[in-house]
Amino acid sequence: MQFLKFTKYHINTYLLTFLFVFVAHVNDSYSQKKYTVVLDAGHGGKDPGNLGNGYKESKIALKVVLLVGKALERKNKDIKVIYTRKKDVFVELHNRAKIANESKADLFVSIHCDSYRSAKAFGAGTFVLGLSGNRQNLEIAKRENAVIKLEANYKKNYDYNPDSPEAVINLSIQQEENLDESLAFAQLVQNNFSNAKRFDRSVKQNNFLVLRETVMPSVLIELGFLTNKAEGRFLNSQVGQARMANSITDAIERYIKQLKLNTVGEETKSTVKVKSSGKTNNPKIKNTVERKVTYERVKNTAKDNSKTSKKTPVVVAKTETKKIPVKVNSDKKKVETPKKEKEVVQTSTKIKEKEKQIPEKPKEPVPSLIEFKVQIAASREYLTNKNFNFRGLEDVEVLVIDEYYKYYFGSTQSFKQVKKNFQVARKAGHKDCFIVAFENGKKISVKEALRKQ
Repeated sequence: MQFLKFTKYHINTYLLTFLFVFVAHVNDSYSQKKYTVVLDAGHGGKDPGNLGNGYKESKIALKVVLLVGKALERKNKDIKVIYTRKKDVFVELHNRAKIANESKADLFVSIHCDSYRSAKAFGAGTFVLGLSGNRQNLEIAKRENAVIKLEANYKKNYDYNPDSPEAVINLSIQQEENLDESLAFAQLVQNNFSNAKRFDRSVKQNNFLVLRETVMPSVLIELGFLTNKAEGRFLNSQVGQARMANSITDAIERYIKQLKLNTVGEETKSTVKVKSSGKTNNPKIKNTVERKVTYERVKNTAKDNSKTSKKTPVVVAKTETKKIPVKVNSDKKKVETPKKEKEVVQTSTKIKEKEKQIPEKPKEPVPSLIEFKVQIAASREYLTNKNFNFRGLEDVEVLVIDEYYKYYFGSTQSFKQVKKNFQVARKAGHKDCFIVAFENGKKISVKEALRKQ
């Protein structure tokens, strides 16, 4: 009998221990969701990429990708790495994006090597999704996108006309969705390249198909120019590949850490062609302060050799600063004279009678105000009329958010109207502008704004 009691006691103990460990494991699994990173080695198989100085872009890109993935998997249990290719095989561009989208990835990193007709070009750069760029950037985009012609049904897979107004607007909305986070990560990559003694070609925006097809923060990294003898030799070496891989790995780890700490917010730098700063005298603006500036058109007094300077008026700002009330704790206590007991009773009775006589009206919900704007520029420094005149656009406003001046044009509550304003801004020369949305002054996604209207 004692033996049976002893056995029953131990069985119950084992069951309780097992249940405790199982529940703890399940809770831990749910609380620690893995962050998924898709690493994309550009080109491959029948598409070798550029062959500057006899080096093979697809081979170098793959080696760097494998080094990055191996380092992430070894050091981070909470990061899941997915590769678009791990061998020298051809993967169609839309399938690269499909891999990222179907895996519900949190970050997409495509790695390439650059080339240029001039052997003097050198340096590393990182691209995020954009509508256009300068001539050299456009050549890069055309070269990277040209791979679609190697695909059997490329016209069916890529039903996209870059000159179509609808396509441009759709791209603008998609660009706005993940632009801030893409730019934040891209800047971390460029900062690391600078620390690795590589020439910083800065963060730029361009219309790469592989970025356009993905639905998460995405970047395309150009490690350097194979057409430059010295840089090609460096990128083809184990030392060079390891150094570039370490820079990218560290940027991914730091970016994820910032996301967990909620320090990579919605309001991050969104300046086109952002150069790594080093030491700057950027204005420090508190997050709690928001300044709105309205502009008036005046005659152009600055000397400018451009064709538009004679005809285009410059804008001058009038600043309105919203003051935030600050609570001040005072050590002085107010001395109240105690009322007589009868007076207190009479007062409370009167209040109760008034409450009975006047029924409270139900509070009506405050309707949300949805506004659409076209973001035409952003900068850490205030853009004065001496170096920036908004190309003749009127009704430009700037909001100072998280230490950045963000410039908006054509504020309206109509999405139909903001699409027209978007085209006006592009025709004026703001080729990288995009549509944003606000609800009661707080930035939200355009898709969310359209759902709420």
